[in-house]
Amino acid sequence: MSIESGLMTAVVIVLAIYLLAALILPERFQ
Repeated sequence: MSIESGLMTAVVIVLAIYLLAALILPERFQ
């Protein structure tokens, strides 16, 4: 795996976790 591929994977995972948290814990994102 190249560095760029790993970086993109990390960004996608972080965004997915953030969106999931925003759906589960909406009071923290208002």
